[in-house]
Amino acid sequence: MKGVVFTEFLEMVESKFGLETVDTIIENSNLPSEGIYTSVGTYNFNEMVSLITSLSSEVKTPVGDLIYAFGLFLFDGLAKAHPDVIKSYNSPLSLIYSIEDHIHVHVKKLYPDAELPTFKILEKTDTSISMVYSSSRGLYQLAHGLIEKSFEHFNSSATVTYKLLNENGTEVKFDITQNG
Repeated sequence: MKGVVFTEFLEMVESKFGLETVDTIIENSNLPSEGIYTSVGTYNFNEMVSLITSLSSEVKTPVGDLIYAFGLFLFDGLAKAHPDVIKSYNSPLSLIYSIEDHIHVHVKKLYPDAELPTFKILEKTDTSISMVYSSSRGLYQLAHGLIEKSFEHFNSSATVTYKLLNENGTEVKFDITQNG
């Protein structure tokens, strides 16, 4: 997993729960990296699992809720790091529709070894998208948070529903309808 995800996660933890909580979850997790991350580095996904699990225990919040909150937080970090990508879209639906064919292509140029989820568009209209998220990591709540935040970024809102296509969340169907 790319280091930028780890650095953004720890920034979220610090901003929402304080630096002491960051130190506590790093200390309570068995991290080969010792919790030292660079945005361009690559780290084992199990380190993120350890950090999220430790945070969940520390702040008494379900893991899924924390992953969703991280998706909301991560959008802003990615938008700041790559403003030209976000500015090339004029609506949240156009941005979401282009994840697979444009945004992930851009990410692969920057980080050739990045393991990205896939988003297969099933149906698209002017006001809605139906798509299937696939990832061996099952971080669909992260995708949900990123989707929700993309609408907020464009001063819009949407109804986002999802259905797990398997029990471990590695395939999830999202239905997104822009409000208003």
